[in-house]
Amino acid sequence: MPRFALLIEYDGTPFAGWQAQADQPSVQGAIEAALARLDPGFAAGARIAAAGRTDAGVHATGQVAHADLTRDWDPFRLSEALNWHLKPAPVAILRAARVDDDFHARFSALERRYLFRLIARRAPVTHDRGRVWQVLNPLDLDALRAGAAHLIGRHDFTTFRSTMCQSASPIKTLDEISITGHDIPEGREYRFCLRARSFLHNQVRSIVGTLERVGAGAWPPERVAEALAARDRAACGPVCPPQGLYLTGVGYPRDPFAQP
Repeated sequence: MPRFALLIEYDGTPFAGWQAQADQPSVQGAIEAALARLDPGFAAGARIAAAGRTDAGVHATGQVAHADLTRDWDPFRLSEALNWHLKPAPVAILRAARVDDDFHARFSALERRYLFRLIARRAPVTHDRGRVWQVLNPLDLDALRAGAAHLIGRHDFTTFRSTMCQSASPIKTLDEISITGHDIPEGREYRFCLRARSFLHNQVRSIVGTLERVGAGAWPPERVAEALAARDRAACGPVCPPQGLYLTGVGYPRDPFAQP
C-alpha cells in the first residue's frame, strides 16, 4: 500500500482537537471522512497518524500526517481531491507527497515548532477573534525574554505539564523560545516561537501563561526558574487559553515535501 504524507492547515475553533472522537468533531475525523470517499481502506475504517495531537481550539499551519492508501495517487491530484471533499470544514491539505514505507509522521519527527500569539490592547479583537489570546495591558518584552531564558535546555518540566499528560517522562529538551513584539492598531502583538523534539501535554500553554505573568509585572523573571525547580504543577502560572496556539511545523531527517 503506498504511503502518503500530508501537510495540513486548519482552524481548530470548531473541533474538539486533532484526535478522532466518537461523539465530537475532530480534524482527524474530517480528513478520514474525506479519505473514505476516495479509498476503500478508509471506507472500512483505516486511520491516519499525525505528528502531534493538538487540543480543542488549537490551530495548525504545518501539521503533518501520513496515510496508507490502496491507490497510488498522483500527489497533486490527491491533495486536490481531499480539499474538495473536506469542504466546508476549515481544513486544507497544503501538499501531499509519496513517502517511503518507513516514514512515520510522529515517530520520524526530529522537532515540532509552535507559535503562540498574544495581543495586548483595550479594544476587542475583531479579525483575529478565536485566533489569539487577548490581554488588556502591554507586556515588558525584556522581562518575557529573561523569564523564558530559564526554560531553555533539558529539564524536568513537571511544573509545566498537565496532570493528565500521558508522557512516560517529564524530562524534555526545549531548544528555543524566541519572543518578538509587533505594533498593531492601538496595541501590540507578542509572538512566542517554541521549538523542541517533542512537548508535554499543555506544556506550551503553561509556559506562555506563566511568562505572561512575568511580562505583566506580577512575577519577577527569577520566579520562572523557581517554578521549574519545584517540579510541582501548583507552582505553574495560569494556563493560557488554546486559541492563540498554532502548530507551525514539523522537522524530519529529510523534508517529505521538498521538491525533487
